[in-house]
Amino acid sequence: MKKKTFLIVLSLHFIIPFAVNSQSVKKTPSFEEVLSLRNARNLKISPNGQFIVFEMESTDWEENRMDTELWLSKNGETPFPLTNTPKQNSSNPKWSPNGEWIAFLANKTGKTQIQVIRLAGGESFQLSDAKDNISGFEWSPDGRQIAFTQAENKEKIDKARKDKFGDYEVEDNEYRLTRLWLMNFEPNKITEVKLPIEAADSTKIIAPKIQLESFNFSINNFEWSPDGRKIAIEHQPDPLITSGAKSDISILDIDTKAVTPLVKNPSNDGLICWSPNGNAILYQSSLSDTTSYYYRNRKLYSINIDGTNGKAIAPNFDEDFTSIRWTNQGLFALAYQKTLRQLFKIDPDNGSVKAFLTTPERIYDFSISANGEQLVFIGATDNSLGEVYKTSISKPNPVKISQLTQQIEDWKVAKSEVISWKSTDGETIEGVLYKPQDYDPKKKYPLFVVIHGGPTGISLPSPTPGYVYPIVQWLAKGALVLSPNYRGSAGYGEKFRSLNVQNLGVGDAWDVLSGVQFLESKGIIDGEKVASMGWSQGGYISAFLTTNSTKFKAISVGAGISNWVTYYVSTDIHPFTRQYLKATPWSDKAIYEKTSPMTNIKNAKTPTLIQHGELDKRVPISNAYELFQGLQDVGVDTKLIVYKGFGHGITKPKERLAALWHNWQWFGKYIWKEDIMLPSK
Repeated sequence: MKKKTFLIVLSLHFIIPFAVNSQSVKKTPSFEEVLSLRNARNLKISPNGQFIVFEMESTDWEENRMDTELWLSKNGETPFPLTNTPKQNSSNPKWSPNGEWIAFLANKTGKTQIQVIRLAGGESFQLSDAKDNISGFEWSPDGRQIAFTQAENKEKIDKARKDKFGDYEVEDNEYRLTRLWLMNFEPNKITEVKLPIEAADSTKIIAPKIQLESFNFSINNFEWSPDGRKIAIEHQPDPLITSGAKSDISILDIDTKAVTPLVKNPSNDGLICWSPNGNAILYQSSLSDTTSYYYRNRKLYSINIDGTNGKAIAPNFDEDFTSIRWTNQGLFALAYQKTLRQLFKIDPDNGSVKAFLTTPERIYDFSISANGEQLVFIGATDNSLGEVYKTSISKPNPVKISQLTQQIEDWKVAKSEVISWKSTDGETIEGVLYKPQDYDPKKKYPLFVVIHGGPTGISLPSPTPGYVYPIVQWLAKGALVLSPNYRGSAGYGEKFRSLNVQNLGVGDAWDVLSGVQFLESKGIIDGEKVASMGWSQGGYISAFLTTNSTKFKAISVGAGISNWVTYYVSTDIHPFTRQYLKATPWSDKAIYEKTSPMTNIKNAKTPTLIQHGELDKRVPISNAYELFQGLQDVGVDTKLIVYKGFGHGITKPKERLAALWHNWQWFGKYIWKEDIMLPSK
């Protein structure tokens, strides 16, 4: 683990501008440098609008871990570290209603607990002493209590069963319901007790807690009413991911502990928040649609807590709203508009929607002060990293208060351009074309196609795109990179997201191949040096291209589906397949064959790298083995790399570095005819 000086060094880099000579030659960053970029997220503004607290993520190479600390800014001044808790991942900060305390989650004792720290300064205190990890929490409106969620403890039951019968598991029946608990917050009346297993400066506040409910459901989300007398809860029969479509909303009375059902549609009902006056709640739902909610717009609704006056809000807005806040000035929410992400203001009475903030180009998170006067957000331009901004709501004029983009000031980074073309069926497709800094329109470049996951993901302009693909380095080496927003992508409306229903792979391949053909027709790429890759849904599309196209010199399949039949019976999200293919393998075998890469394995000719997490439940690793064996059987050059201990994503820096090198090697061999060895140091 890094010593405490590690965070101090980071803070100096954040505060002091880099001494970059504008005349100096920019460098190509290393893989490690790109993976070490710090980023801000999950910001919260204090009730009086003067302070901002947010999470800052950094990379610890020695411990092979991503660390999260809390940072603080006062009155728009340069942010500085608030916590220094290596290995403990301080996260999810929330202000007390009076603005004197910040509560957050951290793992100091082996379990994730609620910590509190005074804004005035000093050490943080552990407030909760739950038996298991706390997953979420909220202050009561008066600041005297904190409600939190925690999975029920079955340790004794599980131990007794294992002692008698050994170790086994019943599929879809091994879970712990998430319960709601309540504890008091009275720091002036509570004795601080030293924890013997912690450092001398660590303390725990002993706070009594009670379980608020014991009903036979699992809680996903909850919100206090403005008067603090009720809690709205979103719940489902069990915490299994496949039960998400069955979530409903009820109202819990704090005094009586009575739970009254309020919203109970056949499909997923997602709690958002209370109205400012406490008479109604806001929620998202697909109502009775249980078979296509994944790609359909999830509409906004409000309903009085007595069950009356239910109505749709902004029903004609053709995209999904996210990060929704309801204030006295109206509803505020984020939504994609193609490759832009804007902050909208919604009138809850007439449903009108107006763009409130359109600059910078993409807004990823925001928070509004309790008095409704100040707004803070994280935003990015085509050429910047995400930065923290602050503005008044009455006269919007965002002011940047962070300097994270200074991390890349002396780098060669991507130049982004959004382009469009016609697909095979005439549909207009957009994509992001990344170019090197010294781009020459007279040259023909190798082309790397990087396909996003989802399918309802989206590719966006960025100076440092990547994940496990060394895009910045390929650009510096002399290539172009195209990231297509193929049919099904977010940001282009419900109709566009529905275009690959019963057409997965097939229509997606049209969109990718037509994009390549478009660039080739412009004379800016070398049609003999084209590669494709992607992760998750992007990996599936790449696998489909492997067995259905000979356009590419090399392909990389990351956590991709190879056979919808075997995927259907082994994934943790069975409904996904039924929504897009509109059938089970037993009711319509033909649609599964049409859309599965393995169907045309005999036609495969493209050298294919396969990357997969060992413990992936979303796209089980059997998909990788099936494609790998099939390619071997037909004589195609292939390599399968399994990343040990990982699920659907590669979440640690060293293994992500390895995945970058594996792609650098594979495409270096087939695009540039280079024999690249992994570095020993």
